[in-house]
Amino acid sequence: MEKMNHSSVAEFILLGFSRDFQVNIILFNVFFFLYLSTLVGNGLIVTLIYLDSHLHTPMYFFLSVLSMLDMSYVTTTVPQMLVHLVCQKKTISYSGCVAQMYIFLVLGITEGWLFSVMAYDRYVAICHPLRYKVIMRPWLCGAMVIFCGLWGISCSLVYTVFTMRLPYCGPNEINHFFCEVPAVLKLACADTSLNDRVDFILGFILLLVPLSFILASYVCIFATILRIRSAQGRLKAFSTCASHITVVTMFYGPAMIMYMRPGSWYDPERDKKLALFYNVISAFLNPIIYSLRNKDVKRAFLKVTGWGRTTE
Repeated sequence: MEKMNHSSVAEFILLGFSRDFQVNIILFNVFFFLYLSTLVGNGLIVTLIYLDSHLHTPMYFFLSVLSMLDMSYVTTTVPQMLVHLVCQKKTISYSGCVAQMYIFLVLGITEGWLFSVMAYDRYVAICHPLRYKVIMRPWLCGAMVIFCGLWGISCSLVYTVFTMRLPYCGPNEINHFFCEVPAVLKLACADTSLNDRVDFILGFILLLVPLSFILASYVCIFATILRIRSAQGRLKAFSTCASHITVVTMFYGPAMIMYMRPGSWYDPERDKKLALFYNVISAFLNPIIYSLRNKDVKRAFLKVTGWGRTTE
């Protein structure tokens, strides 16, 4: 009996959003549109930054990395979700679940810390404009991005190992559309109180610490902006930060609710909506937010497409 209780399941069933086929067809069309739009929008930003030499600056380098992370982020979960929406078989292998969980965490943690790097870039640009090029050198920008990636790789390993070390002996139905840590933990045939403590500590380090860096950067930024005498100058300085503040809010709000609450507060339907927001909706809106409020990106688009010449 002891041996049987610790046997692992071979695969999991992802319940997704609905068992109604008509509803799933509607959801398939909506998410397929969002997925393609996300790839096109973020891919366009990466292409414009690569092709236009005027965008070869630290701010746009970080933006291109963010866009590549967003494309990878949604590709980790959405294609499988689309297949499950139109197919009766909604299974994922144990190893596939582990891989999806780990890759999703790596990309998410990397993106969260990249936001703090982007906030630091804005801090230097606004608070120390004369020293901006000296401080934000290419090697430093590259080193900060590599740090974010390595930090994501290592911390995701801890998350995944602590989650998948537990025995999963059945049931095997995950009430989610992908293998996310809180949903998978609910199927464990063991006490998960240690996981709750580890997840809270990691959530503090991986969410509150970079968010504190971001808030500290913007306190200094806003203090500097308020000292600018001209209203036009204040508006221009603030507009360079508005897009970043919007994106940070969309990412950190749902992520903190998901990963920093007690396990007893688990609500599968609410969690699916939160995961959709910081995984799919955020990645879809990022290129829209950055491009609509950014004259440089608009100018680069007109230049690359040739439309700028006709307007001149």
